[in-house]
Amino acid sequence: MTNREKEIYDILTADPLISQEDLADKLGISRSAAAVHISNMMKKGYILGKGYIMHDPTYVTVFGAVNMDIGGTPDNKLVKEDSNPGRVRTSLGGVGRNIAHNLSLLGNSVKLVTAFGDDDYAKQIINSCNALKIDIHDSLISHDDVTSTYLYITRDDGDMELAINDMSIYRKMTPEFIETKTNLMENSAVIVIDANLPEKTIEAIAKNTTAPIFAEPVSAAKAPKFKKILKNIHTITPNLIEAETLTGMKINPDSVKSLEAAADKLMAEGVKQVVITLGSKGVYYKSSDGQALLPPVKAKMVNTTGAGDALFAGIAAGYCRGMSLEDSVRLGMAAAAITIETTETNNKELDIESAISRAKIKGV
Repeated sequence: MTNREKEIYDILTADPLISQEDLADKLGISRSAAAVHISNMMKKGYILGKGYIMHDPTYVTVFGAVNMDIGGTPDNKLVKEDSNPGRVRTSLGGVGRNIAHNLSLLGNSVKLVTAFGDDDYAKQIINSCNALKIDIHDSLISHDDVTSTYLYITRDDGDMELAINDMSIYRKMTPEFIETKTNLMENSAVIVIDANLPEKTIEAIAKNTTAPIFAEPVSAAKAPKFKKILKNIHTITPNLIEAETLTGMKINPDSVKSLEAAADKLMAEGVKQVVITLGSKGVYYKSSDGQALLPPVKAKMVNTTGAGDALFAGIAAGYCRGMSLEDSVRLGMAAAAITIETTETNNKELDIESAISRAKIKGV
């Protein structure tokens, strides 16, 4: 579903008897353009008949972390054990939130299941999710915990000096909580899990759904949380170090044979699709249909933060659209390329049309 189609879907859901003239006025487009969009939505199955009977498109459910990131950078050389003049910035983060954000930009219907504290940080993140039309109604709100917060200080050159990440609130996302989300999961096109959640929570998600699970390992330290459920995972997207941690193998990123051996080990455990990200060397993928090492998509690099989450979202979005794994990976790489061309973690200019164009995917 394109961004324009999402706008039309929301209008028609609220007022299914609206005329095409009034719909066009609300959108600021011509009546004929509105008619074309409606015709396309009927062909896609989002509109079932007269009176604009709507069919809710399949959605992606993301189980993962939201963060308020707070970072400080000194104006001059960092002086320890002292107050340093500099700049302090806050931004919305969290792997699950970033993936949900990108999925929404790519035209997917998204439900985010996470945990919020009862505080101002939560309000900011919730407001952002509402603006992006990310459904958070199944998330947990704890009045006894603070919203997950990442506090870091860099040196004057921007490199990390130290950081503290308070993610204790995710202990409230217990297996019992997950069991209340069975219907939500069973009706999902895809389940996304990021490894910031507790291991028992991750295992409970795998136990309570038959929907395809897309797993984001997050880091080498957290990747082992997926080891017990590899047989339940449809697609996993480790970077090189995470892949080595999951397989116990040393991997040569310049050798397709070495990458294939690592993928084969994960697939022998039950994973259907393996995507290993290699930074500037590109992305390797393998499934039962084939394998390849794809070079990076060209981009004007500004900030690499969030690129991995955009790549993951693109792969999931491609799967939801029925793309092959190769085209899904190309879509993800294009989404990542668009994302690194801005100073922000998520690029508001990202949409499905621009990603498909950048990926040079034909026949879509």
